[in-house]
Amino acid sequence: MSAKNKYKRIFIPLISLAMVIFIAWLFLFGKLLPYSHLLPGFEKNELENIIIYYQKGSEFQGITGVDTLITGVEKFHELEFKGKPELFLFRDSISYIKHSPSKARFCTFPNSRIFITPWAMSEAMEGKISLEIYLRHELSHSLIFQHTGFLGAMKFPAWLLEGLAMYSSNQMGTSSYPDKNETYSLIARGNFMPPAAYKSRKEDNIRLDVPDRINFIYSEFACIVDYMIENYGKEKFLDYIKTLIEEHDHDRVFKQVYGFEFEILLSDFRKLINEG
Repeated sequence: MSAKNKYKRIFIPLISLAMVIFIAWLFLFGKLLPYSHLLPGFEKNELENIIIYYQKGSEFQGITGVDTLITGVEKFHELEFKGKPELFLFRDSISYIKHSPSKARFCTFPNSRIFITPWAMSEAMEGKISLEIYLRHELSHSLIFQHTGFLGAMKFPAWLLEGLAMYSSNQMGTSSYPDKNETYSLIARGNFMPPAAYKSRKEDNIRLDVPDRINFIYSEFACIVDYMIENYGKEKFLDYIKTLIEEHDHDRVFKQVYGFEFEILLSDFRKLINEG
């Protein structure tokens, strides 16, 4: 056996083993924890409607109130959770950043788990944000993801996911999110994020002269949802949502439900705003 082949027989298995160990570490202690079945260092508190996983030293007080929000979220969407939503609380920022691929205050992953940052809990305790509103927002995501499944969650329109969560949680006009009138005013000045551009390569090329870019975008999408419901009814809107859960061609589904192209709706929406 040549020396080269001998080294291959030794090192390739070692490299493979190292990769397996590294991936296992990511699931147990790293940024793949959102998708792990084993949760070392977390305590479990199962309530009637939700499950809370928390690290010792985390801000657990007050979070159990989320259990009462489930019914309202289900009622608005006219969907039921297939399983208890799982919330995760962390003892400090370092632990959160170590375990989560997202740095957002709240993040709902495609498997419907909800991660809550320690700084979000502190802001809620200080009265800077409404924990209830943010949780209803994330529970909207979790509910949709439970019905789409992991792969379907990737295909559900990102703009609609946020617009639905913003609208259903009445988040416009709270914290630093512009309310409906302010959002309309900003759109009338020429600011607009095309829904199709959101979370795409085109997003960074869209210039917006607004106080807070992401908050404006979220409120804009909520305004589009509001426009759809006000003009065509909630029943039709929910039909649109439920069809998108099963099918993934947004433009085809929209035309099937509403009878005209999605771009026509956007054009009418902007025309309404521009004409005052």
